[in-house]
Amino acid sequence: MDRAAIVHDNFHRRLKANDLPAGSGADDMDAETLLALYRAQCLSRQLDRTSRAMQKAGQGYYTIGSSGHEGMAGVAHALRPTDMAFLHYRDAAFQIARAGQVPDQDPTWDILLSFAASTEDPMSGGRHKVLGSKALNIPPQTSTIASHLPKAVGAAYSIGLAKRQRPEHAHLPDDSLVMCSFGDASANHSTAQGAINTACWTSFQNAPLPLLFVCEDNGIGISTSTPSGWIAANFSAKPGLKYFFCDGLNVAETARIAAEAAAFVRRQKRPAFLHMRTVRLYGHAGSDVEATYRAKADIEADEGNDPLLQTVRLLRDSGTATPEEALALYEQIGAECEGRAAKATKRARLQTAADVSASLIPPARACATTNGPSLEQRAQVFGTDLRSSKDPQLMSKLISWALTDLMLEHPEVVMAGEDIGKKGGVYGATQKLQARFGPHRVIDTLLDEQSILGLAIGMAHNGFVPIPEIQFLAYLHNAEDQLRGEAATLPFFSNGQYTNPMVLRIAGLGYQRGFGGHFHNDNSLAVLRDIPGLIIACPSRGDDAAKMLREAVRLAREEQRVVVFVEPIALYPMRDLHAEGDKGWMSTYPAPDERIALGDVGVSGTGTDLAIVTYGNGRYLSEQAAERLRSSGINTRVIDMRWLAPLAEAALIEQAKMCGATLIVDECRRTGSQSEALMALFSEAGITNFARVTAEDCFIATGPTYAATLPSADGIVDAAKALFSKS
Repeated sequence: MDRAAIVHDNFHRRLKANDLPAGSGADDMDAETLLALYRAQCLSRQLDRTSRAMQKAGQGYYTIGSSGHEGMAGVAHALRPTDMAFLHYRDAAFQIARAGQVPDQDPTWDILLSFAASTEDPMSGGRHKVLGSKALNIPPQTSTIASHLPKAVGAAYSIGLAKRQRPEHAHLPDDSLVMCSFGDASANHSTAQGAINTACWTSFQNAPLPLLFVCEDNGIGISTSTPSGWIAANFSAKPGLKYFFCDGLNVAETARIAAEAAAFVRRQKRPAFLHMRTVRLYGHAGSDVEATYRAKADIEADEGNDPLLQTVRLLRDSGTATPEEALALYEQIGAECEGRAAKATKRARLQTAADVSASLIPPARACATTNGPSLEQRAQVFGTDLRSSKDPQLMSKLISWALTDLMLEHPEVVMAGEDIGKKGGVYGATQKLQARFGPHRVIDTLLDEQSILGLAIGMAHNGFVPIPEIQFLAYLHNAEDQLRGEAATLPFFSNGQYTNPMVLRIAGLGYQRGFGGHFHNDNSLAVLRDIPGLIIACPSRGDDAAKMLREAVRLAREEQRVVVFVEPIALYPMRDLHAEGDKGWMSTYPAPDERIALGDVGVSGTGTDLAIVTYGNGRYLSEQAAERLRSSGINTRVIDMRWLAPLAEAALIEQAKMCGATLIVDECRRTGSQSEALMALFSEAGITNFARVTAEDCFIATGPTYAATLPSADGIVDAAKALFSKS
């Protein structure tokens, strides 16, 4: 049978019979507040029922209901609208109750438009059924299997940091807190465990972290039961985390204890964990039929604990409203939802691919113009390095100096990563930065890539421009969903209203001599290239790295983009190009105002016989090969892509068409590499004489065969000669 209909009928029957559950709390809340929260709960319930009807009529789409979790209205009451909230997908009651705290809000219409996938949906513009509202300080979440917890930690951390050094685009008040809610099943996810551990680790060191975790414990995750007592046993005694429990069926108790938890967090600047008992009504989502995996008695027991019945009891016992009056209000709200749903389904929807993708790239924002640091400031911070900057230097040194200038110019730039501070990074690329700018701007994090990225995403919510670092490319795979599922999708699902700009630095690619094998030499960028809207930069020389890094920060700061800056490890210490001691791969430090714009390719040489298109280590090897090819009579130019996504298609085609043949040199693996996209690009542009040199579809070994599976200068020369002989 339709459990939604059964719950609805039971509510009618029990209110008419004045058959309400026993309990206390009637004196915990004033009548006006209690009635307002009941309205929010009724609206949440009736919107669930309306959504099911819309789906049945083919006018609504997949949704996860909030029925049974209406106690979250009490949590909303305990917080301020200025407290950023990252919501569990069952928290419509929270959003509705918060809307009552902010003038001129219409949560009924907003949520119905979302159900109908209308372009007028004020949050996603018709792209997804999401909870969220810019006006209510609720960023949208599309799938909260704990993936939003790391950024909640970051946003909470940013509040204390902003009090010390407030960014131009800061959003959260100094006395605010951050709330994130999630289910008991999601609490087991490694992302949740990592985020909560990071919060405890931070709190244990007395760093400010005003964060409230709310675990909505309905005892089941889809069909898998949570062991009784598991959440309390797991989270009630963690160091640095204050534990609270409330019965989410009782909205007055929930509001009172949530207020106590919020007061603790706000006063102590420490994280708290609110364990909230709930029930799940109607099943998991969509067409899920609970009866196929749950005993009927268990389903009926949850239905008997309907939180709306508890709230009606509070209304009755406090003298605020009779059960008959409460039922009349419930019916009135239901009729309003039904009538307005009919109008919502007639509103405009997205029609074309262009419509859907319009929000992939966030809007630019106005930023205060800067003239850069003064000569005196630079001299004071750089010290003796300022004199050395006139001499040729290694890539790692030039990256460090570029970061120094960027942090001098933009106080909102904050770096974070494992070992980047005291040690200066594994390869010295962040040396002296913590001494120059302090541990609050160059943050040594714990060893958890998800938390590093979450810290950056959350800080960007509060106006900072984070530059997080992942120590090795292979380590990104522990946390790549923070890029795909959180950072890159946020503008898309918020219609450009929410962004989390950042520049993610990653040391990567291959050619390290005898070190680490495949775990420190990772020559695949496919997981990054697959993320829509992401910018991928890969410099090959130190001077390019400095100038591209400045452009990357500009893209994040002004255009609110997410940029991944891949730094070839093997080129960090590279000195020579053709012969020992020639210092052909060292560069002087570019002036602070020099940048390489997104899409600008590098061209070395003027040859028209052969174009070699490459990047990163491939550029270094191709320059060696080009010198030998020129000696063989093949006039060659080397094109450094620099920006791997989006591809500089027009520039690459133009360069290739200037030459009789084109050779692609790609240090990534043959399958899934940039070379595949380039071959398609050239073929579609009518360029027919091309070939590629790539790495083998194999992991990288440690020892003397470290480069055996990778392109070499000899291999490039041989492939170029073979290609040229066909032209």
